[in-house]
Amino acid sequence: MINRDTVTVGIIWIIATVLVEIGFTQVDIFPAAASEEAVIVDDAFNFLTYLAIPIFTFILIALVYSGFKFKNKPEAEPIDGGTREDGPPVRTHRTWVWGWMVVTSALVVTVIIHPGLTGLNEVDEIAQEDNLELVIEATGVQWAWTFTYPDQGLTTNELVLPLDTHVRFDVKAVDVLHSFWIPAFRTKIDAVPGLTTQIHANITELGNYDDDVNFRVQCAELCGRDHAIMRSTVEVVEREEFNEWVLAQQ
Repeated sequence: MINRDTVTVGIIWIIATVLVEIGFTQVDIFPAAASEEAVIVDDAFNFLTYLAIPIFTFILIALVYSGFKFKNKPEAEPIDGGTREDGPPVRTHRTWVWGWMVVTSALVVTVIIHPGLTGLNEVDEIAQEDNLELVIEATGVQWAWTFTYPDQGLTTNELVLPLDTHVRFDVKAVDVLHSFWIPAFRTKIDAVPGLTTQIHANITELGNYDDDVNFRVQCAELCGRDHAIMRSTVEVVEREEFNEWVLAQQ
C-alpha cells in the first residue's frame, strides 16, 4: 500500500517536473548554430535534457523531502534513555528498486542512446552528400593553427569560409595531440601526429569572431603551456566576398 509520503513526493515531483520542463523551453543554452550539423547536435542535446529533467527533479525532491521530513529533531528523546543515535536500519523496498532498474535500463537502451546514434547517422549522411565544394587543410602545432586552401593555392592563419558551402576539413598535427573544434559549427575532431582526420560542415549562417566568439577554431585537447590561447578566428562571408578575399590573399 502506498503511504502518504510517497504520494506527497509524487505530487511535488510532477509539479516540479512540469515547471522545469516549461522553464527549459524558455531559455536558449546553445550558441548560434551556423551549420546543418550544429542543428542536429543541438536537437539531440535538447531531447536528452528533456529526458533528464524528470530524473533530476525526482532525486532532488526525494532527498529534500526526506531531509526535512525524517531528520532527527533536537527535542527528540534519547533512545532507551541513553545517548541519541541513529535509528534502526530500513530495508530496501524491492519493488521500487527493481522497477527503477527496469525502467532506467529500458530508457538507456531504447531512448537515450537513440538520439546519439540517429544523430551520428544524419551527420554521416550529410558528409556523404555529393556537394563538396571546399577542402581546407587545418594543421595544429604548439600553439597555433594554419589553414591551407589547396584548390585556391594559399595558406593563412585565419579561417574564412563562404556561406551555404559544404566544407571538408583535413585535420593534421605536427607535434602533439590537438583537437580541432569550431563551436558555432559543433564540429570537433582530434588532430593526431602522423594521421589526417576529416570532418565536414555545411555552413548556413554568416558570422565572425568579433561579433560571436563561437566563430573560432579552438584547440580542445590539452596540448601544453599555451593550450588555452591556441585559437584562430573564423569568418563566414558571402560567396562574392570570399572570392575577393581569395584574390587578395593570392
